[in-house]
Amino acid sequence: MTEAISFRLDGQRACVTAGAQGIGRAITEALLAQGAQVHVCDIDAAALKNVQEAFPQVTATLTDISNETQVAEMFAGIQKRWGGLDILVNNAGIAGPTAAIEDTTLAEWQQTIDVNLTGTFLCTRSAVPLMKPQGGSIVNISSAAGRFGFPLRSPYSASKFGVIGLTETWAMELGPQGIRVNAILPGIVEGPRQDRVLSAKAKSFGITLDQMRKRALERVSLRTTVTAHDIAAQIVFICSKAGAKISGQSLSVDGNVETLVQ
Repeated sequence: MTEAISFRLDGQRACVTAGAQGIGRAITEALLAQGAQVHVCDIDAAALKNVQEAFPQVTATLTDISNETQVAEMFAGIQKRWGGLDILVNNAGIAGPTAAIEDTTLAEWQQTIDVNLTGTFLCTRSAVPLMKPQGGSIVNISSAAGRFGFPLRSPYSASKFGVIGLTETWAMELGPQGIRVNAILPGIVEGPRQDRVLSAKAKSFGITLDQMRKRALERVSLRTTVTAHDIAAQIVFICSKAGAKISGQSLSVDGNVETLVQ
């Protein structure tokens, strides 16, 4: 008899970084809808208050994931509250500067690496001891910019290539303990953050935002953006029993981005 396919996450304990807004909020809502318990962290206190008002069962901390002490305190709290962790979604990240390499400051470079790469390392380092007794699933948010070069976005692209390197390494290292590690590579995601990125690139090229958006979509086979919901749905699949044998993979949710060179 064929086993029924289930995407339910009943009883699973999940942590979503930057989980109170944008893509993270969509991930939080999708995990809750499938029965998971969810802890979110964010640096926006108002967003945290909003998500807890909407979903009183969510626990939350004001946490900067690039701060080693704050990350350690958050996971100590999770350990005390739940006794372990089954799902970690390393979603937190920043866009970094849009600038030629000679115009990119060391501070801009360092901030992008600190959040996008070091933050992912710090959270995973603290989460793994909470997962080892029973196994678990770690999902790292990379980007199409972790697969292709991305002119004028050196810090961001470097950080997202790095996330894929961590994903593949951790999948090998943690697999024997039953911990799966995968990366999601979003393409052009609808929303204000993407508009800011495209506006900055439009300015650098001396064209309008609409022209920049059209140029970007011409490099996507399906000629479409993706939504936060598209990304969240893929994460639910990976973390569910339906994705139980998937590890070490970089899964694009992007309409097939062909190149980021514009």
